[in-house]
Amino acid sequence: MGEKKDVQEKINLITRNLQEVLGEDKLHSILQERNLNVYWGTATTGKPHIAYFVPMSKIADFLKAGCEVTILFADLHAYLDNMKAPWELLQLRTQYYEHIIKAMLESIGVPTEKLKFVRGTDFQLSREYTLDVYRLSSVVTQHDAKKAGAEVVKQVEHPLLSGLLYPGLQALDEEYLKVDAQFGGIDQRKIFTFAEKCLPALGFAKRIHLMNPMVPGLTGGKMSSSEEESKIDLLDKREDVKKKMKRAFCEPGNVENNGILSFVRHVLFPLHEDFVILRDEKFGGNKTYLEYSKLENDFRDQTIHPGDLKSSVEVVLNNLLDPIRKKFQTPEMQQLIKEAYPTPKKQPKGTTKGPASENYEVIPSRLDIRVGRIVGVENHPDAESLYVEQVDIGEAQLRTVVSGLVPYVAAEDLLNRNVVMLCNLKPQKMRGIESQAMLLCASIEGEKRKVEPLNPPEGSEPGERVFIEGFENGPADDELKPKKKIFEKLQVDFKISDDCTAQWQQKNFMTKLGAVTCKSLKGGSIS
Repeated sequence: MGEKKDVQEKINLITRNLQEVLGEDKLHSILQERNLNVYWGTATTGKPHIAYFVPMSKIADFLKAGCEVTILFADLHAYLDNMKAPWELLQLRTQYYEHIIKAMLESIGVPTEKLKFVRGTDFQLSREYTLDVYRLSSVVTQHDAKKAGAEVVKQVEHPLLSGLLYPGLQALDEEYLKVDAQFGGIDQRKIFTFAEKCLPALGFAKRIHLMNPMVPGLTGGKMSSSEEESKIDLLDKREDVKKKMKRAFCEPGNVENNGILSFVRHVLFPLHEDFVILRDEKFGGNKTYLEYSKLENDFRDQTIHPGDLKSSVEVVLNNLLDPIRKKFQTPEMQQLIKEAYPTPKKQPKGTTKGPASENYEVIPSRLDIRVGRIVGVENHPDAESLYVEQVDIGEAQLRTVVSGLVPYVAAEDLLNRNVVMLCNLKPQKMRGIESQAMLLCASIEGEKRKVEPLNPPEGSEPGERVFIEGFENGPADDELKPKKKIFEKLQVDFKISDDCTAQWQQKNFMTKLGAVTCKSLKGGSIS
């Protein structure tokens, strides 16, 4: 009975807070005989941010469960993913990741001497590995490779062959690292199922796959290195942390897509097994929670104010970040940061200012499309066909939006309705009132034009990102340049499908909750 209890305790530690486990039977079987051998890999691209504490806290769980843990610095993968890490910076980025990951582990009390650290290029350039890449290419179709990397590899209009190689190499890593299991985020699921299918085709064993949920960013969507407002960097100063926490999406009573609550659940509780809400005595004083569920219930019931939650997380977060900041204050570390992440060179005079050259492609991820909620509607004082709407898109201030919907939609049908907003057009005045976004609608031309606002999935919240399938991860432009006509070029292919789904080139408009639709205008256009 004692041995069975010990195995169950290990399973509980290994699987707690995971979203999904593939290969549970194999996990149980191995733990009956010995400890699990597991690896976590990270591509050495943009600077790690606080969401990296989520896998770090799971690595702590794995070690408590007696697992042998390997951390892979996937430098070659970083280059293959649309050259997110240029070849000349590969070694420097990997050095930065090694220092910052070890500093994070030390900050949360994980003994790094119990971990094995490996660089991808230490074994991925060997003769044996290269031959297995060729063998793999003979049994994998282009379709399967592209599908496997859809949620991880950067999607562009004209993809490079390197992006198709990426999932296969990640699968082969399981064999060459001699592990029982691979650990990663739920966004890796397609690569994991790809590995389960293709490794046995080469005569290799199928591995266990352990998947974390994706922690929402500060704006409600995925926390991403490429989206500055969605994340807190590990080296951000205390004043920057305070500023970002204040702006973070944390609607009273809303526990969905709440990055602050998710951080408490997936990082702070596993590390400390309690959490203290700090508040003034006149509001009840400090309150200690020993279970996350009770904290979530109190926040849902609005007995915890978002401001108190934010300030309490800020204190604990700064305690985690302080030793990391200190380690990177040395001249050597400052020089490493400068060399690994050089400041982009200024564009020569006369050239167009904007994002890096690869982002000049006309691709949907350049559009900042979000869920909005219309909280006020009035008729424009100087134009009969225009409404002036006040729209909540998850920011501190409402946006004013002017739209020509008076002939098509009644004001009462717009009020308190969730809609889809294009948020990075240059603001422009319409009959004297500045419109700060565009409300996207389906329309059909005919004897009498019909127009319907697009509908986000039920349960969507203001500020949630709307993306096109396959273009989830690209950073949106801060502001679309009118002369480049990015929206106009993309909008030509915006259509409503036969099942009333909004699409671009037959790829669905999506949020994390599902597809964007309209009520009835099959075959319509979107503008």
